[in-house]
Amino acid sequence: MLNVSFFVPAYNCAATVAESVESIMETNFIEGDELVIVNDCSTDNTDAVLNKLKDKYSVMQIITHSRNQGGAAARNTCITHALNDLLFCLDSDNMLAPNSIAPLKRHLLNSPIGAEIASFQEMRYFSNANHDVDYIWRFFPETDLADFMSDHKNPGSSGNYLFTRDSWKRAGGYPEFAGALDTWGFCFRQLASGSKMIALPGSYYLHRYGTNSYYIRDMNQRNMSLIAAQIIAPFAHLINSDDYTYITSPDYMHSWFDNFDSRPIRIEGQNPGRKAAHLSSPIPLKHNMLTRVYNRLKHKLLK
Repeated sequence: MLNVSFFVPAYNCAATVAESVESIMETNFIEGDELVIVNDCSTDNTDAVLNKLKDKYSVMQIITHSRNQGGAAARNTCITHALNDLLFCLDSDNMLAPNSIAPLKRHLLNSPIGAEIASFQEMRYFSNANHDVDYIWRFFPETDLADFMSDHKNPGSSGNYLFTRDSWKRAGGYPEFAGALDTWGFCFRQLASGSKMIALPGSYYLHRYGTNSYYIRDMNQRNMSLIAAQIIAPFAHLINSDDYTYITSPDYMHSWFDNFDSRPIRIEGQNPGRKAAHLSSPIPLKHNMLTRVYNRLKHKLLK
């Protein structure tokens, strides 16, 4: 079975990156896999935390940008240095569930539709140290471009999923002009260039929220609608003509992306997309392995 190159873009994540790495290495990393981390010129203690992790996991490859280039460039640098043809991006503040990658990989490799992207079915959002789940996004078994363009709730919103190197090449990599829309833009490019996306039923990963995230910082500085339109422009022929006029019109070009959920964008020749589920019932995870990992790391790596 093919091996996985895990990769982590890291910027000012000293408080969280150890948890992310441990969630990969403890139960999801097997012989032949690799872990590539790009430190995007962090200004906090990220470098020291990564070096401690490197002492524990010698297989880690750490690459340091001499200047801050942004998340997309860090992700592309990771993949450029990775060796395997299966790639999994985990953000430096998120966590994998124990033993979750092997079934996800099998699901992708055995896909009857020839999928090149496989996500977990659920993004479970947490904000506290106990990793208690506050709400969940649940995705469809298959997500096509029409689904993607009908709702913010899709795997591309975070980009923490498994995919093939070929799909990255066809997509032209992560869009380095896109700022915090780098993963959204990359997933759009993958689907628009013909890659198929599936989700593994009954699976999940943990997604941290409530911090001053990359997305929040960038959203406060730039107009997301204009950036998203720039991402879409090379594939304008795939968008319903009335909707593309709406995206580019003076009245809505600065706001259409903010109104995405109430005003979906249609794909030419396809049925209207579906909206993924938003579940508010919490699922307690206080006593699971992830919490034990956190408590151990708090004393060993984050002093």
